[in-house]
Amino acid sequence: MQPTRIGSYRIERLLGVGSFATVWLGYDESLDARVAIKVLAENWSHDLRVRERFRQEARLLWRLDHERLVSVHAVGELDDGRPYAVLAWADGGSLRDRLADGPLPAAQSVRLLREVAAGVAVLHDSDVVHRDITPGNVLFRTRATGEEQVLIADLGLAKALAAASGLTARAGTPGYMAPEQDDPLAIVDARADVYGLGRLGVTLLAVPREGQPTATTFRLRPEVPAAVAAVLRTATAAVPADRYPDAAAFGTALDKALAAPSKVAEPDVPTPPRRRLAMVSALAAVACLTLAGTVGGAAWAWSQRGPQTGTDTSGRVSVTLPDGWRVAGSGWSGQRNAAGGLEPAMLISPDPDRWASDPGVPGAFVGASAALAAETTPRRLVTDREHAQCVASGVRTTRQAGIDWTVASFTGCSSGKPEVIEAAGLTPDGGRLVYVQVAPPAGGGTSFVDSLLAGVRVTG
Repeated sequence: MQPTRIGSYRIERLLGVGSFATVWLGYDESLDARVAIKVLAENWSHDLRVRERFRQEARLLWRLDHERLVSVHAVGELDDGRPYAVLAWADGGSLRDRLADGPLPAAQSVRLLREVAAGVAVLHDSDVVHRDITPGNVLFRTRATGEEQVLIADLGLAKALAAASGLTARAGTPGYMAPEQDDPLAIVDARADVYGLGRLGVTLLAVPREGQPTATTFRLRPEVPAAVAAVLRTATAAVPADRYPDAAAFGTALDKALAAPSKVAEPDVPTPPRRRLAMVSALAAVACLTLAGTVGGAAWAWSQRGPQTGTDTSGRVSVTLPDGWRVAGSGWSGQRNAAGGLEPAMLISPDPDRWASDPGVPGAFVGASAALAAETTPRRLVTDREHAQCVASGVRTTRQAGIDWTVASFTGCSSGKPEVIEAAGLTPDGGRLVYVQVAPPAGGGTSFVDSLLAGVRVTG
């Protein structure tokens, strides 16, 4: 039931209901001003832990007192003992409300994401982690000048970084919550908020789809710069150490991406769950191949002087190299072994240094992962991938070097390399999933791919 008054404020209407609190629009008659009054939900009123978390939000906002954060005017208790906080009213509503009306323009979305990162950086500068960066917690307030201010709200899940680990309650919103927030023993620090910022960016910039997307890869809108896509990829890395250290670093990376020469985004950006197909750490363009160009047949002929073998730095993955090709890369970014190190992977190409930038350079990514073998199947891995600028040209199987490969072809790409081939299979013992992605040279075709797969070896 709607109360008529809370403290000295007349209640006008309900603003929203959340898991832990109800928010009312109040009117301060003496100041002729409207405020938002957040009241702890009745079903949580006897939970001392939740009551303290509620009070902590008000104390944090009062202490931080920053224009990028929702400000606190007063605190109090209802007659039944439930605490409430009187907050500045965000008259512009939330980002969740605006997205309900449809996607925002890409350029506006990137600017908004930068503003949100600046607000989260205020928290990180004060050794506070928010833990729940979502569209519903991004608010808009109209300043006296008429300009709109972006505000970060709902710090009810925030805790001092020094005490952020070991919280018994699951804290965060699925889809925006960093993987480590599911583990009550994990250390949750500023990098969890970086993950949330990256996921917020994907929500803002992904191609609109029917309903709530559940796939582990999202396609960004064509107008999104490739450098921005790379920032989101790093921010949403499954392993915290692979992300930006805090919101300020994320914001700096976004600034640099916006200042970089404009290129359209790669079609796929990795998002949850914990592990996802990624790239060789030293080569940021391996996993999504959309560059254009051709190479003569002499560049890919296998040597007549005897096989030349390329091996990754761990010595566990090797492949017979086409003549003139060589190896680069230091591991599979985002794929970790049981000891925490990168799974073995490498890039092979006639010129690895020009692989990402020169449309005339073919190549292939080769990696092996025990984690992927436990999580998915070879067929699902290659058929679930999307190449928005290409036409899927069928799936086939072939047995090469003791591995049953599923091979998917993508041709007729409107930009970038004209053909992309993806292949996956399990090692004979079933312990590792081997993944190969090929941008074949002109005229390579099926024979080139099968010859390459026949030369793949995985040991250990």
